[in-house]
Amino acid sequence: MAMLEVNNVHTYYGHIHALKGISLTVKKGEIVTLIGSNGAGKTTTLRTISGLLRPRQGNVIFEGDDITKVPPHDLIYRGLAMVPEGRGIFARLTVLENLNMGAFSRSDKDGIKEDLEKVYTLFPRLKERRSQVAGTLSGGEQQMLAIGRALMSRPRMLLLDEPSMGLAPILVESIFETIVDINKKGTTVLLVEQNATMALGIAHRGYVLQTGEIVLSDDAKALAENEMVQKAYLGIE
Repeated sequence: MAMLEVNNVHTYYGHIHALKGISLTVKKGEIVTLIGSNGAGKTTTLRTISGLLRPRQGNVIFEGDDITKVPPHDLIYRGLAMVPEGRGIFARLTVLENLNMGAFSRSDKDGIKEDLEKVYTLFPRLKERRSQVAGTLSGGEQQMLAIGRALMSRPRMLLLDEPSMGLAPILVESIFETIVDINKKGTTVLLVEQNATMALGIAHRGYVLQTGEIVLSDDAKALAENEMVQKAYLGIE
């Protein structure tokens, strides 16, 4: 059984039909990526899964439970966390306060302390900056903080929306290495990413979205070798 199932989902922004019957699955332990151009529906898909948008048709199943109408804050308790596009950190709080906010759903003080150390091991820069106001961090550091904050809820699945956006190439590589590390430690990942080359390089499987519809799905290696994908998303003529 799939860990996540999106079944024939239709999502609208007012009268705009943004998702037109999206269906996809993510199995436990996978990294699955959604690729496509701007406006294809990638972020809308994540927002629908995470409860920020409610579909007019179709449903979302997580670990066997229908979560289509579950409020976003309740999904944290169910083991589903999202790192939004643009990071969404609390700019006026310190790094440590942001990380503690990620653990708001938990009461196990020892476990929280243990996970805080895990985040600091994953992102040593955050430990160095733990007393710094988050809004003064660099873009790369803010992305590390956004991921670290999500991990503090101890999610079984992580939704990542454009983690490389606005980052220097060397930081992009570092963030993607971290995603692989998180996955190897047991967290399933659904990744939306404009940088299709990097995304397909770390993913197990992928889906290609065009104007609100899935037009291709395959294992990541096969998608990277697909002529249409190469021309449209990988810059290979």
